[in-house]
Amino acid sequence: MIAGRHALVTGGGSGVGRAIALALAQAGVAVTICGRREAALAAVAAERPGLHPLVADVTDEAQVASLYAAAEAARGPFEVVVANAGMSGSAPAHRTSLADWQRTLAVNLTGSFLTVKPALGGMVKRRAGRIVFVASTAGLKGYSYVAPYVAAKHGVVGLMRALASETAKSGVTVNAVCPGFVETDMLDESVRRIATTTGRSVEDARWSLASTNPQGRFVQPSEVAAAVLWLCSAEAGSITGQALSISGGETW
Repeated sequence: MIAGRHALVTGGGSGVGRAIALALAQAGVAVTICGRREAALAAVAAERPGLHPLVADVTDEAQVASLYAAAEAARGPFEVVVANAGMSGSAPAHRTSLADWQRTLAVNLTGSFLTVKPALGGMVKRRAGRIVFVASTAGLKGYSYVAPYVAAKHGVVGLMRALASETAKSGVTVNAVCPGFVETDMLDESVRRIATTTGRSVEDARWSLASTNPQGRFVQPSEVAAAVLWLCSAEAGSITGQALSISGGETW
């Protein structure tokens, strides 16, 4: 049972983060959701009781520290941390600017590190805790035209494995979920970008992404949320250091 625990979900204002936050709240968890868009967070928090929005940029260590201080003062230490916040762009590697490279790594990789770092000491001391990184199949294989994203998500998987090794004897588990293309607003942006760049129709662009999944469909946010919920459960106490592919068989 995870009811009564306190969880942090970053990037909780939309997409996969929203689905994870709602699933945890439905299970009786007090969930602090964070992101940079106050209105989006408030809209998610209004969907059901148990969701508590706080604005923070995960790339800013001081803002993350303030988030921890405020949330833990109100609801106790974080016993579950889901590092979900992320972003992606698209360009051939030779046309990728240093600024785009740095921004992608800052949000996806450094932001993940800053999200979980403050929780580690307390979890190890209490000999209990669940950390889940939302990575991607891009953390398990290469994709064209998204080199910074692929590099960042490979880094997230590596970070997860390092932390799992450090905490394995403490009762803390550290895992990652690695979805394929998930039907979210971020996916819609990717589809529009592909259609604009290639001159293809939106329908053709969508199919080009969906077809990477052997099941011929997009992963649903609720499927990712269900996997995260299980990894946070007592029944998953022996599962640590794992990168769980949620991709219809695209990767394993």
